[in-house]
Order: sequence, then structure tokens, then C-alpha cells
Amino acid sequence: MARNSKWQDDYWLLLMQIYLQKPVGVKPMYHRKMVDLSLELHIPPAVLANKMCQLANLETPRIEHIWETYSNNPRKLSRAVSLLRGMKGFNNADEFYEGVEMNESFEKDFKPVAEGEQMTPVMLTMILDLYFRLTPVTMVADTPEVQELARLMRVKPQDVADVLEIYMHCDPYLNRKEMIFDALLLPCQQIWRRFGNADPAELAAHAGQLAEYFKSDK
Repeated sequence: MARNSKWQDDYWLLLMQIYLQKPVGVKPMYHRKMVDLSLELHIPPAVLANKMCQLANLETPRIEHIWETYSNNPRKLSRAVSLLRGMKGFNNADEFYEGVEMNESFEKDFKPVAEGEQMTPVMLTMILDLYFRLTPVTMVADTPEVQELARLMRVKPQDVADVLEIYMHCDPYLNRKEMIFDALLLPCQQIWRRFGNADPAELAAHAGQLAEYFKSDK
């Protein structure tokens, strides 16, 4: 049984609160707050991004009414949001969905690939983008691009270099035959299958969007 991910009018309040946070305006799709709300509501970030544009453009009478009621009264909005989150299902999801089988999709991209691992599919995707912009000899911890990405994702440069090494084993053009045993091998293979044969420009654009998730947490 999948969670009901249909949009509800009450969710405009949650989205408006993010919109009004400084700097006021439409937030990037993968802004940390947008992703957190996506995970909370189990609604994909792209859907929320579209909804935020609708909010900014006051596209419906319902949105206009909500805007008139709350946009100039942050305390009233905060109380309404607190009341909404206090309802069943908010901030107690584990209890609310206990015993119910869930079908997750995009949520998995923002969770560690395995217990005890810090890498997520989002992080592995960004490292794959870096992989296609480097040569094998530069896929090491002291390469500036590796260090820059490590700082952004708050991991060690060697952690990024280790994933780049795994991707070299996934790359059919390098044709590496030696066996490796690493908990990240299967997750890296999965990311390679998703993006490895795609247009590098599209992957770069996607990785650029994902970077906002880390930048907005600073």
C-alpha cells in the first residue's frame, strides 16, 4: 500500500512558510527546506517546485485567499502551520504508518545507501557527474575538484576519491577486470545504470540542481 501523496489545500501553508523565509521568493527545487517538506509529505520535489510557482503567481482564488490571510501575518501563519503539523500523521510518521507497507521512490535518493554508510544516491549522483569531468589520473583526494565537492557534501576528499575509484570499475570503456569488494559497489552500479549512459550535459544540469540541497544547509 502506498501513501496517499495527493495534494491537499492545507499544504499551501507549509509551502508558503518556506516561500516567505529570507530571501523571500521561489526556492530552488532541491533547496534543503523543499526536500525536507517533500520527505515529510511524500510528494516529489518537482511537484512542490511547481506548486511554489503557482503560489508565487497567485494562480487560483484559493491561493489568493490564503495569501491575503497569512502573507503579512507571520505569527498567524506559524500558528496555523504548528496546528497542521500537530495533526495525526505529522512528526509521528513512524507510528502513523506502523504495520503499513510503504512504496518509496524519490525518498530513497536522500537516505544512506546502507546502514553505517554516509553516502546517499544523491551524493553518488553528484560524484558521477564529477567522474565524467575528470580523467583517471586526477581522480584522487588532492585534486581541487574532488576537494571542492567533498567540502560541499561535508565528507572527506578521500571518500569522494574512493567512489570515483568504484566508478572506474563500473565504466565499460575502462574494462577493468579485477574484483573489488565494497559496500558501495552495488549502489554505484545502480547510479551508473540510471545516469551513466545519459547525456553528460543532462547529468551535469541535474547535479547542479542537487548541489542546492547542500548549499542551502550552510
